[in-house]
Parts: sequence; C-alpha cells; structure tokens
Amino acid sequence: MPWLQLTLNATHSNSEQLSDLLSQAGAAAVTLQDAEDDPIYEPPIGCTPLWDQLLLTGLFAADTDIDKVLRFIKAQHGEIPSHTLNPLEDKDWIRAWMDDFKPMQFGQRVWICPSWHTPPDLDAVNIMLDPGLAFGTGTHPTTSLCLSWLDEHFKKPVDVIDYGCGSGILGIAANLLGSEHVYAIDLDPQALLATRANAEKNHVSDKIDTFSVVHFRKQFPTLQCPLLMANILAAPLIDLAETLASHVSSKGQIVLSGILAEQAGKVSAAYKKWFSIDEIQQEGDWIRITGTKLK
Repeated sequence: MPWLQLTLNATHSNSEQLSDLLSQAGAAAVTLQDAEDDPIYEPPIGCTPLWDQLLLTGLFAADTDIDKVLRFIKAQHGEIPSHTLNPLEDKDWIRAWMDDFKPMQFGQRVWICPSWHTPPDLDAVNIMLDPGLAFGTGTHPTTSLCLSWLDEHFKKPVDVIDYGCGSGILGIAANLLGSEHVYAIDLDPQALLATRANAEKNHVSDKIDTFSVVHFRKQFPTLQCPLLMANILAAPLIDLAETLASHVSSKGQIVLSGILAEQAGKVSAAYKKWFSIDEIQQEGDWIRITGTKLK
C-alpha cells in the first residue's frame, strides 16, 4: 500500500502534543528526529532529552485527506506548523527494516543475531537480540567496544554488575560466556523490561536479575563483584566514580564506555584513586577505559 509522509516542524515544548495529534488524526506511525543535526551526548542523569528543533513525521495511507488532518491539528493546536508532504513508494517496509539488521561478530566468540536470522556459527556465543526501545543492539561503537572486551578477556565464571544495562546485551553476553550471575541496573524502567525479555529469549533469565538504581543501592549497598561494566556517558561515569568503585572487589576489573575520545582524560582521572588504568581503546569517536582495582 502506498503512503504519504506529513512532516511537521516542532519544538521541544510542543512536540509531544503534535505527536499525539498526528496519531489521533490517523497516522499509522509517528517518528521524531533532530531538525538541526545537533546530537546530544551528555543528557542529565535521569532525563530523557529532546532537541530544541525537531521534525515529526506522520505516516498516512495514500488516500488520506491531508487537508482534513491539517485542519484537525489547527483546531486542537491553534495553528498549523510549517510542514512538508511527500509520497512514499510502495514497498514491504517491515521486510526492508528487517533487512537492515544482520548478524554481527565481536571478537572471536560473540555474535549478535536478530531472531529472523540463523546464527552463522552455531558453536559461537550467539546472543539473540532484536532492535527495540532500549539502547544497545551492538551497532553503536560503545557497545561494540564492551562486547569485544568480553570476548577477549572474560574467562572466569564470576559475578558481574552491568550498570546502565539498556537492552541487557552486556549482561547477557557475560552470562553466555560463563558468568555465575549478573546484576543488571538501570534508571529507565523500559530498559529493565527489555533486559528481562532479552534474558528470557536467550535462556539466561535465571542468571540475571534487574534492579532500578534506587532498589539496588538499598538492597546491595556493600555488594562487590570481580567485574563491573558501565556503558553510560562520561558525565555520570565521573559523578558515580566512587559508587562504582565501591562495588568492585579487590583486584577486580572495571570496564567503562559511552565516552568520547576527548573525555578520556577526565574519566580516567576520576577513577585513578581506586584503579590502575589498564587500557584505553578507541573505535571511531568513542573510547573504552578498563582498570584493575588497587585494593
């Protein structure tokens, strides 16, 4: 079936209302993107940011009366935002979307495979993971850096803390590589739901527990593990340095990612009180820092 794309210029303050209005007017899907190519690398802790200027695109059936849609938006919103209307070629969009995601290899042992693909190497560590709402499918360099480290260095069946678990990809990889138990922690309830669902899909739900940050701090204030992984962002990594260090056992290891190359010095400095910095590895603009607990 052919489609029409109605794209509205929006702002941080009105994007939620306009998105709802597009849905109410019959849009089959609504997508949001930055209007000014202004990526946000450092959102405040606990905040889901939006850009100041956005593009909201509603996908409508080709026979939709778009003038009626615009009148509806004006009646509810008070004005019609500047907009564009474009036809969309008829194709199997679900199939096209699925074709964009192929199995990906990290190091020698680890593969990320979408559920509609047969793993290329049945003897490898195959993580079955579909793109979803929570961050972390292996396509971003920060996740890739952590998976590559696990593939190369994770040898012993130890307990692991995955701080900022997102989709659960790192904790699940650790489980499949032999971890005894993983404590998966995140601020976002959606991430915890995604982690539990992905753990079940990969048959490791009995070896991974999910916690909100507050719940984890209350239940395990003194817990220490031989490995803590935190793939978040530089600012929270710096703010949380003492907290994260307290959860790593003596001679244990920490793996930090979500860090831009120019932020390496500040993040390393924040952890040198507790860790010897072993390695700084770069992929594109992003880096991974690993360290060993001093005592």
